[in-house]
Amino acid sequence: MTNDGGDGLAVLDDPVGESLRGRHAGLGRRHGRAATYRPEVATFSAVPADADAADWADLARLLGREAFADMFSCAAVPPPDWEPVFVLEGRQMLRSGGEASGTADAGVVELGAADVPEMLDLVARTRPGPFWPRTHELGTYLGIRDGGRLVAMAGERLRPPGWTEISAVCTDPEVRGRGHAARLVGALADRVLVRGERPFLHVAEKNAAAIALYERLGFTSRKHVTFRGFRTP
Repeated sequence: MTNDGGDGLAVLDDPVGESLRGRHAGLGRRHGRAATYRPEVATFSAVPADADAADWADLARLLGREAFADMFSCAAVPPPDWEPVFVLEGRQMLRSGGEASGTADAGVVELGAADVPEMLDLVARTRPGPFWPRTHELGTYLGIRDGGRLVAMAGERLRPPGWTEISAVCTDPEVRGRGHAARLVGALADRVLVRGERPFLHVAEKNAAAIALYERLGFTSRKHVTFRGFRTP
């Protein structure tokens, strides 16, 4: 599965590394050609596709002994003494078309540092993926409240040049089926498009409901990806 028409797609093959070399450089750490986010922001790490033993040693030095290395969709394979932690099959999807809807949604609110305890609570109940106390600093996060309580959320995560990833899409089980996820993803996509960038996202291959939702919102599959995590020696 691949859809590589158009320019600027190559950066999506290394979205973590491209983000850490660019707009997220201030949220990460680097040693040689290895880079990683600060642990309170994200657990993602990156080495080049042609990584050698020195690159993996540099990443191990950044992370420390017996530390978790979330390599996201990195194609490079670590040395055999790096312990596998997880493997998850997924896909990368791109928003087709470059026009924002222009539709205002009064029910969507912007979230910030003061909302982090509620954001972490919602993530703990819905498990959309990794989210930490400073993850909201990666980009804009939007939410929907019901009776003052945060019941749905989505935000911006990786930021390779020309692109913004939509992530942390989650809805409290008690209010699912009301279109909250669609509203939030649509609102975020509009913001990204207005900036002159393109939205993209990643989704687990087994999450058929989410894939169907994103397809309805105009996202198309670019390629299959394999997410991997390891523990440093």
